[in-house]
Amino acid sequence: MHLSVFLCFSTLAIAHAYSEPENHTSAPKDRDTLLRIQIFLDKNLFSPGKLDGTIGEFTHKAVVNYNFAKGHSKLQDWARVEAAAQQEVRVIFAAFKVTEDLFKFINKDLPNDPAKQAEFSFMSYRSLSELVAERFHTDETFLSKINPKKNIDSMVEGEVIIVPNITPFKIEDVKPMQTFRKDRQLSSNTMVIDTYERMGIVYNVDEIMIAAFPITPGKPQFIPFGSWTVNNMMTTPSFRYDKQFLEEGVRGEAAYQLPSGPNSPIGIIWCGLSKSGIGLHGTAFPRTIGRSRSAGCVRFANWDAIRLPSLIRPGTTVIVR
Repeated sequence: MHLSVFLCFSTLAIAHAYSEPENHTSAPKDRDTLLRIQIFLDKNLFSPGKLDGTIGEFTHKAVVNYNFAKGHSKLQDWARVEAAAQQEVRVIFAAFKVTEDLFKFINKDLPNDPAKQAEFSFMSYRSLSELVAERFHTDETFLSKINPKKNIDSMVEGEVIIVPNITPFKIEDVKPMQTFRKDRQLSSNTMVIDTYERMGIVYNVDEIMIAAFPITPGKPQFIPFGSWTVNNMMTTPSFRYDKQFLEEGVRGEAAYQLPSGPNSPIGIIWCGLSKSGIGLHGTAFPRTIGRSRSAGCVRFANWDAIRLPSLIRPGTTVIVR
């Protein structure tokens, strides 16, 4: 089947499953079972968004996408996913010890004003709780829930807290200004940016869905619908903050060059498309993935964005629809 036909069919099929009125009826209700399923889906590249032990829009979509990718006819079959999660994810929580080296990535004085941010050398985390939450694909609210006797806003070196048992996103392992070349296999993959469902979906050369991540698409008037190509990929990019461009899509005269870091508006990686000024990138606000909108680019949570080079490379076709 030709890819364009396949994508049309698969998008319609999944969209139908997303919108079914009984879409949550077979989902488990307890937090730990849901968290186990979320961890399983995240590990298998079908991201449920933040790990928080609740159903939520993107957890449901991750179940649908996983079932579709595996060829299951019942896209809303939570029981099948739950059974697989029980086999693969035996332990859902882990202990994390705060170490001294993490504090160099934190600056509580990082301002919100871009003009002042431009004076800093690194767009750091503003708190240790923010770092730990992003490290384990969750948010500060859930960290507090699973650590009821801890004040996560005042953690100190040597303190041990409970976190979701997921492969961590380690900011210290992100190599500065690392570029990625074309790859015979990965450059042949295709990424579909579904702006309606707010999902970024990767298909391999055999037209099989291999990954799906929640995204924030651009504002409707700036969305670059069509077929594009990944031109370049680089970690720790700096960012030209141009208020006029972000609001109106027109390059302004007043702009600020912001340094790299996890709190950069484009996060920790940039994947530039053949459409000038448009790219796939991370974000400073993983909580807002799927809700707020950027000018025209596509945002992923940093923990998902850092996985893109293992799935796509320069030369990959990106279809925005």
